[in-house]
Amino acid sequence: MTLKPVGDARPNTFAFETTALVKPSGFREYDARWWFGHPASSREPELNLMGVQALGMGLGTLIRRLGAGPDIVTGHDFRSYSMAIKLSLVSGLMAAGARVKDIGLALSPMAYFAQFALDTPSVAMVTASHNENGWTGVKMGAQRPLTFGPEEMGALKEIVLAGDFDLVGGGSYEFVADFRKTYLDDLTAGKRLKRQLKVVCACGNGTAGAFAPQMLAAIGCEVVPLDTELDHSFPRYNPNPEDMEMLHAIRDKVLETGADVGLGFDGDGDRCGVVDNEGNEIFADKVGVMLARDISALHPGARFVVDVKSTGLFNTDAVLKANGAKTDYWKTGHSYIKRRVAELGAIAGFEKSGHFFFNPPIGRGYDDGLVTAIAVCEMLDRNPQKSMADLYRDLPLTYGTPTMSPHCGDEVKYGVVDRVTADFQEMKAHGEALAGQKIADLVTTNGVRVVAEDGTWGLVRASSNKPELVVVVESPVSSERRREMFEAVDAVLRKSPEVGAYNQTF
Repeated sequence: MTLKPVGDARPNTFAFETTALVKPSGFREYDARWWFGHPASSREPELNLMGVQALGMGLGTLIRRLGAGPDIVTGHDFRSYSMAIKLSLVSGLMAAGARVKDIGLALSPMAYFAQFALDTPSVAMVTASHNENGWTGVKMGAQRPLTFGPEEMGALKEIVLAGDFDLVGGGSYEFVADFRKTYLDDLTAGKRLKRQLKVVCACGNGTAGAFAPQMLAAIGCEVVPLDTELDHSFPRYNPNPEDMEMLHAIRDKVLETGADVGLGFDGDGDRCGVVDNEGNEIFADKVGVMLARDISALHPGARFVVDVKSTGLFNTDAVLKANGAKTDYWKTGHSYIKRRVAELGAIAGFEKSGHFFFNPPIGRGYDDGLVTAIAVCEMLDRNPQKSMADLYRDLPLTYGTPTMSPHCGDEVKYGVVDRVTADFQEMKAHGEALAGQKIADLVTTNGVRVVAEDGTWGLVRASSNKPELVVVVESPVSSERRREMFEAVDAVLRKSPEVGAYNQTF
C-alpha cells in the first residue's frame, strides 16, 4: 500500500483511489479526527478509505504489540459515510489479524459497554462526535474502561505513517445482532423512578435519537422528543449540548411543554447537557457540582475529578466540604479524566464539556451521556420537594461563560498557548495587573488558568480535536468582573495573529 501521509491537497483521481491519504495532524491527543470531505465544501480531504484501511492495519498491529490480543469491538455513528469508513477500518484490522466483533450503529458508550459485555479488551468506535458534517474519527482503547492517551496515539501515528504493519493474517469478522437491546436493558435494569418526570429529550438528529428516548421511557419518564429523528445532515444545529444554539432549543421546548428538565445529547451519546424547568441552561460543570452534592451525601468522603475548565465551586462549596468530598482538577479530555478517575479510585469525574464518568456503583468508569441522564433523574427523584431550578438556585452564585473556541490552526495552536502562558508568567513575576488585579495563581496542568486575587479566573488551552483554542472565564464576584477578565485574556490572545474569530461568546 502506498501511503500519502500529508494530504495537504487532493491528488488526481487515479492517485486518490490508489494511494492511502492520512494527514498526520488527524492523530490527536486521545482520539483521531479527520476532514473526510463534504459535497458542499471545497476543503480538501485529509483522509480517504485506503487511509482508513491503513489506520485499521496500524491499530490491529498496535493492540497486539500492547499485549491486548486480537479481539476488538467496532461500531459506527449515524453519518452518511460512517459505515463505509468502519468497513474499511475492519478490513485493515482483519489484515493485521484482528478478530472483529461489530455491533453496528452505536453510541460510543455502547461500544465501551461491549468491551465488558462481549469480554473484548479493545474498541474502535467510528465517530466524529459533535463535529460538523464532513468530519470523521475513531475513538480507540485497549484497556477497558480506558481509551488511548497521547502515548498510544503517538505509537499508532508512527506505525501508520511508517507503514510498519504486522500483517499476520488470521483475522475474522462477526456481526453482533440486537446489541442495542442488550445495552439498553443493562442501562435500565433496576432503574425505576418514583417521581413522574416530564423530560425533554433532545438529540440534534444525532445517533442518540435511536437510544435516549427509549431509555428515558423505560425508567418511567414522560418523554418529550426534540430532534430525535436520525438525520446525518443535522438540519437545525450540530448535536452539541455545549453549544448555546442547542441549549436554547431545549430551553424553548421545556418552557413550551412545562417539562421538569431538558436533557440534550451529543452526536455519539457520551455527553449530556441540562436545562432546568425554568429554562435556565445549566453549564455542565455546575451540573457536576449538583451531582457531586447528591453523590457525596450518599457516599461521604467521595472523591471527584474535574477538568481545568470547570467551576471553582468544587473546591469552595460548603455542602461538598460538609460531605467530606475531595476534588482533583485535571487535564481536559475524555481520555485524561477517565484515566485519572481510574487512578484515584474516584467515584465520578466531570468535564465542562458534558463528559461525565461514573465508577461503580453508578457506572463502569467510562463516559456515557445516558448514564448521566439517569443520574440527573435519580437526583430529582431523591429530592421530590425540589425542582431542577431549586437545586440550581441552591448553588452559590458564580458568573461563568460557555466554552468559547477561537479558530487556531492545528499546526500553531500549541505554540500560541505557550506564548500566552509565558506572557502571564511574566506579568505575575513583575506584579503587573490583569483585569485590574494582580495575578494570584497560574495553573498550568493543561494550558493556563490565570486566577485573580478575587477568585475570578480565565483559561486558555488548545483544543484536542479541532483547529481551535478553548477559552473559559468565571467570576465568583459579578458579571462585570467576568467581562473584564475575558477582555483581558482576549487582549493577550490577540497578540498572536494566528488566533481567529470565536465560535460563540456570551
